Amino acid sequence: MATFPAFYAAFGIGGTELLVILALALLLFGGTKLPSLARGLGQSIKEFKKASKEDPEEDKAAEAKKIPDTSKTHGSN
Repeated sequence: MATFPAFYAAFGIGGTELLVILALALLLFGGTKLPSLARGLGQSIKEFKKASKEDPEEDKAAEAKKIPDTSKTHGSN
């Protein structure tokens, strides 16, 4: 007997519930729209993972280069 992944066990979703959800999605969006929706969802997940794996130190260094430090040019009289 195959076991369900942790996602299904955590939310209590079984095979019947998944079929109902997929049938409703098919009725709402139609057969021609579902592949493009799935493709867009996959690309957004891929971009999110890519952005979350980037080194935050590199981001801070890039921001420091973009914003000039004006505190040294303004003197206090």
